[in-house]
Amino acid sequence: MAKGAQGDIRDFARQQLRKKQGFRTYLAVYAGVTVLVIAVWFLTSPGSYFWPIWFIFIMGIGAVATGLDAYGTSWSKPITEADVDAEVERLGRRG
Repeated sequence: MAKGAQGDIRDFARQQLRKKQGFRTYLAVYAGVTVLVIAVWFLTSPGSYFWPIWFIFIMGIGAVATGLDAYGTSWSKPITEADVDAEVERLGRRG
């Protein structure tokens, strides 16, 4: 493997690790905000409409998107030379 390709893989690995760290941070913030808004609801109007569900739901969508970006998508893999060669060949056959 060429030195440049090795560096690209290491850069991609660092980027993925940063995404995973960001996801864990987001989950901690998500848990904290959830506890906070439920506490506010409980202290101000227990037994009434449970409005914190909107915060929980919307931040949950963000958590899913962040988690998929960090852990769960196959389309975020680095582009390899083989990918580039395959695309050039595909384009060559077409034209």
